Amino acid sequence: MLKNALIYRIEHWDQPSLAEIAQRLSGSPFVECGLTQPESAGWVAPRGDKHDALAEIVGGQLVVKLCAERRAVPGSAVKQQLQAQLDAIEQQTGRRPKGKQLKELKEAVVHALMPRAFPKRTDTLVWIDLAARMVWVGAGSTKRADVVVTRLIECLGGGLKLALLQTELSPATAMSLWLSEKEAPSGFSIDRECELKQPDSEKATVRYARHTLDIDEVGEHIRQGKLPTQLALTWASRVSFVLTEALTLKKIQLLDVVLEGAGVDAANAGKDDNGFDADVAIATGELRLMLPALIEALGGLHERQAAAVPAALPDAGAADAAPWEIAA
Repeated sequence: MLKNALIYRIEHWDQPSLAEIAQRLSGSPFVECGLTQPESAGWVAPRGDKHDALAEIVGGQLVVKLCAERRAVPGSAVKQQLQAQLDAIEQQTGRRPKGKQLKELKEAVVHALMPRAFPKRTDTLVWIDLAARMVWVGAGSTKRADVVVTRLIECLGGGLKLALLQTELSPATAMSLWLSEKEAPSGFSIDRECELKQPDSEKATVRYARHTLDIDEVGEHIRQGKLPTQLALTWASRVSFVLTEALTLKKIQLLDVVLEGAGVDAANAGKDDNGFDADVAIATGELRLMLPALIEALGGLHERQAAAVPAALPDAGAADAAPWEIAA
C-alpha cells in the first residue's frame, strides 16, 4: 500500500461527512496535461478504476489518491535549440541576446518543444487515520509531500490544519544512540543498512548495505562526528522500513509473518477488488500499531504536539466510526 511515507498530525479539522469529502474531491479531478501544459494534478480513485469513488473507507480508515503529471523537456534539447537560435541572431545582428531577451527566447524554445515531451505520472496515496489523528502521505520527500498536503487542505475543507510529526528526540540523535550502544529500541531490531554523513561542507558519507552494524567501526564514525541519516529497522518481526533523519519512512515492507497470518481471508477479500480492501486493512492495521512504538522509541511526541488538542475530530469509538463505514 505505502512504500514510503511522511506522517502529519491533524491539529484541527471540523470533519465533513464522507459524501461532502467525495464531492469536494470531485471538484478537483485529475486531468491529463495539455500539449503545452507543463504539469497537472488532481484526485483519482484509490482503487484504480476511474469510475470508482474518489474517497474510500476501509475499516474506518479514509484513503484518497492524488495523481500528478508533468511534461519535462530535456535540458540538453532546450540548450541545443537555444544555442542554434542565439547563433542565428548573432550572425544577423552582430549581437548575442542577453538578459530579458535571452529569457524570453528560452521560454519560447521550451514552449515549442513541450508537445514533443513525454508526460510522466506519479500517484501519491494518502491514508487518514481519524482515530489516531494522523495523516500518512505516501511520498519519500517533504517537497513532494508538501504538494499533496497543500491540495488536501484546499480540498477537504473544515479548517484542516496539519503539522509534520515531531518527536522529542530527533531521528539522527536517536539513531546515533542506538548504533553507539549497539542496542535497538524496545520492540525493534536494527537491520543491515545505514548511512552516516558528516554535517559539514564536505558532507563525507559512509554507507553500509547488507552489512552487520553491530561493529565498533560504526560507533567510531559517530564519535568522529558523523550522524546517521538513514537506518534500516524492523518492528516486531512484522514491518521493516528505513528511518531517515527527516522522520521519513522508506522501503516500508510487511514481512511474511503478517501476510501468512492474513491467510485465506485476505485472498478471498481481494477477489472482487484486486485486493484493495485486503491490502489497506492489513497495511493500516500493522502501521497503526507500529507508529506508537516508533514515537516512543524517539522519546515521545514533541512537547508542543503532545499538548495540542485537535478540535472536532471523531472519537476512536465504534459509535463515531459507524456513519463513515455505512456511508462508504
